Amino acid sequence: MRNLDLREWTATEEPVALSVRERDRLKPLLASIEPAAGTSDAYYLRPGSTIGALEIGDLSVAIEPKLPIGRLLYLASYAMGVDFREESFDFARRQTLIEALVPALTRAARRAFARGLLHGYRTEEEALHTVRGRIRVADQIRRRFGVPLPVEIRYDDFTDDVLANRLVKAAADRLGKLRIRSAQSRLDLAWVAATLDNVSLVEFPPTTVPEVKFDRLNAHYREVVTLARLILRHTSFEAARGAVRANGFLMDMNDVFQEFVTRALREELRLSERAFRSDRRLPPIHLDTAGRVRLKPDLSWWNGLTCTFVGDAKYKRVKHAHVPNADLYQLLAYTTALDLPGGLLVYAEGEADDVEHRVRHAGKQLEIATLDLSGSIESLRSEVGRLAERVRALRRSAIELRRAA
Repeated sequence: MRNLDLREWTATEEPVALSVRERDRLKPLLASIEPAAGTSDAYYLRPGSTIGALEIGDLSVAIEPKLPIGRLLYLASYAMGVDFREESFDFARRQTLIEALVPALTRAARRAFARGLLHGYRTEEEALHTVRGRIRVADQIRRRFGVPLPVEIRYDDFTDDVLANRLVKAAADRLGKLRIRSAQSRLDLAWVAATLDNVSLVEFPPTTVPEVKFDRLNAHYREVVTLARLILRHTSFEAARGAVRANGFLMDMNDVFQEFVTRALREELRLSERAFRSDRRLPPIHLDTAGRVRLKPDLSWWNGLTCTFVGDAKYKRVKHAHVPNADLYQLLAYTTALDLPGGLLVYAEGEADDVEHRVRHAGKQLEIATLDLSGSIESLRSEVGRLAERVRALRRSAIELRRAA
């Protein structure tokens, strides 16, 4: 087994030997992959914003984040609706993100299961030789042609085989299929599987992991279910020799940052998802009158069908004097298409001074802001508060301009 340890946005100092298959599988995940001079199978690798672990045959690749793992899980879980307590887990001793996820999940599971496994009613339809619940008369006639047994019935079963437990079991199963170095982690995952022995093992596609609605009866499951959904959303699979096996756990920090900023601002502004929308809940927005150039801003504030603020979130380190032109052009397109006087670019790192660009002949005001993710949670929340004030100011300008028109 070969291990390759990489770090987000950090190039390898020495060339790495890769087969053609390994090179081709890694290429979409890296910012660059350059052949070393004088060789045909060695490359200099530079990861981008994708982090996590990937298995390619006998090659195990780990791409570690620049942020502390506790902070990363805080951002990712907060974006999904849970204020994750990064101090609850000892991440300092864990060498990889995967090794940190196992104790995070199992400890959250122990806290949730301490009150007993969650149960709920589930409607079942079966053909039985005894009557239980209600007889499905139409099905009985159609399927049995008047034969009295077995009886087609429908009943409600009070069971622990509910969605919340299925999500936790599926997440533990996926982690267990990855190469976990810690023997204790493997034992912890086995404990989760044994505790949920009566729960069905369901395969959840990463793109359609269902949500759980929480109330006072299942609120104690919120943390473990959120971590389970996080794992399921970012775990990929491939078919190999007729069996399905875990292929890797990968997170795009661009998506994590965008989702975090969207939810943090929405909560700070006390708005609904309908008012402060993500790029997944937008009406059609086009730059041209023919409707051929589609736009999808990350951040937008709506009054009904009218947009009153627009912005974009960029997981980049930026110096205000060297903001990428492409980002400014993109924001200018948003403000033009939505007929707004200005917009906001939010970067993950950079200098602290605020910068504003006034566009010549257009009167648009393009503002730049940064959000330091490496400080304390308290300082991060304070920065989100200041960011929300800039959003409010831009919105006020848009509303006043429209009233004056």
